[in-house]
Amino acid sequence: MNEIRIRPAVEADMSALHVLVYELAVYEKAPEEVVTTPEEYTRDFREGRFECFVAEGSQGIAGMALFFMAYSTWKGKMLYLDDLVVSEPYRRRGIGKRLFEAVLEEGRRRGCRLVKWQVLDWNEPALAFYRKYNAVIETDWWNGKLLL
Repeated sequence: MNEIRIRPAVEADMSALHVLVYELAVYEKAPEEVVTTPEEYTRDFREGRFECFVAEGSQGIAGMALFFMAYSTWKGKMLYLDDLVVSEPYRRRGIGKRLFEAVLEEGRRRGCRLVKWQVLDWNEPALAFYRKYNAVIETDWWNGKLLL
């Protein structure tokens, strides 16, 4: 797996990112929830709404970590990791670790005080992964959202 390299995403990667997000949605039992399109990804990427690291090998993009700058009124600058996805055939090869660590390093480089993300309570492989980093997995804060 040494041929996999981690690099910043470029506009040409947006369709591959969309495929990975859909794969994640299927895994999370919610494929119908994906309403974005590759074209929206391209537009929003151009506008700087998000950034991404990709894991790329000879067969194409194997994984990605999509993030954006956010702000915590309690902690200050933070990176929000919206999705960390490694395509199923590439899992358990250290790619997720490399992507996650790239995001953590980017947060440090930018002077962020924290990196924040969500994980489903039933996703034991993901919970175990984050616990290896001594991550705080909050169970007392509930998410709120309104679809517009």
